[in-house]
Amino acid sequence: MGYLKTAILMAAMTALFMGIGFLLGGSGGAVIALVIAAGMNAYTWWNSDQMILRMHNAQPVTRGDRMGLHAMTAELARNAGLPEPKLYIIDTPQPNAFATGRNPANGAVAVTTGLIRSLTREELAGVIAHELAHIRNHDTAIMTVTATFAGAISMLANFALFFGGSRERLGLIGTLLLMFLAPFAAALVQMAISRTREYAADKAGAEICGNPIWLASALEKIAMGAARIDNHAAERHPATAHMFIINPLHMHKHDNLFATHPATENRIVALHALAGQSRPAPQKVGTGRSRSTRNSGHSGPWA
Repeated sequence: MGYLKTAILMAAMTALFMGIGFLLGGSGGAVIALVIAAGMNAYTWWNSDQMILRMHNAQPVTRGDRMGLHAMTAELARNAGLPEPKLYIIDTPQPNAFATGRNPANGAVAVTTGLIRSLTREELAGVIAHELAHIRNHDTAIMTVTATFAGAISMLANFALFFGGSRERLGLIGTLLLMFLAPFAAALVQMAISRTREYAADKAGAEICGNPIWLASALEKIAMGAARIDNHAAERHPATAHMFIINPLHMHKHDNLFATHPATENRIVALHALAGQSRPAPQKVGTGRSRSTRNSGHSGPWA
C-alpha cells in the first residue's frame, strides 16, 4: 500500500508540474516539464533522502556514541521488526526530529541537538519510536518525495515572471496568480496525504517503545520549544516542514484544513487515552523523569 500511495503522489505531482509547464510554454513547455518530471521522479526516489538530510546539514552519528543513541535506536528497531536505520544529528536548538528513506532497508532518523538536550531518555525513546513507525508504515517515501516536488513546483512557479510566453498567455494578473496558486496546489497535494498518519505513527510508536506517556510528554516539550525557537534550515526549506514530528515553522491550535500536522494537544489526548489515562491539566513538563512513567501501568527497556 505504501508503494501505491507513493505512485499516486508521483503521478499527481507530475501532472501539476506538466500543467505549470503548459501554462508557461504551451505544449512544448508541457513536454519539457514531463521530461524534467520523469527525471525528478527517478532521482528523488533514489536520492531524495540524502537531499533532505543535506538541506538540514544532518551529520551521521557514529556507532558507539557517548549518548547511547545507536544502542537505543537498535533496540527500538528490533521491537519494531525493522533493520536498524541510519542515525543523524542536526545542530539546531529547536527540539525536533524526522525520518526519511525510500523504504525500511534505507531508513534514516534525524534528531536535533535541542531534542537531546530537552528530553529525558524515556521521552527520546518515544520520539525515535514514532519516527521508526513512519519508516515501517512507508510514510517516509511519501513524505520525502512530496517535499522535493513541492519545493520544485514552488521554484518553477516563481520563474513565471521571467517567461514571456506565460505573460502572453495569462497576462500579468494570470502570471501572478500562477506564482501563488501553483505552490498552494502543491501544498494541497502534500495535505492530501492524510494527517491521520501522525496519529497512526503516534500509536505505533507508543507500542514500539512500550509507553504512550513517554511520547505524550515529549510532544508537549517539543511543541513548547518549536513555538519559541527558530529552525533556520526549516525556514529556508519550508516544503520539508511536514516531515518533522512537530511543525518547525509555526504552531496550529486546531486541526484545520490547511495544517500539515494534527493539533499537538489532540495527539497528546489520544496517547493518554491509549495509556488508559485522562489528560492531566496543562502544565509545564519537568526536566526530570516523567512522573507519568511510574504510574501509567506500562513498562519498557528504559524505565
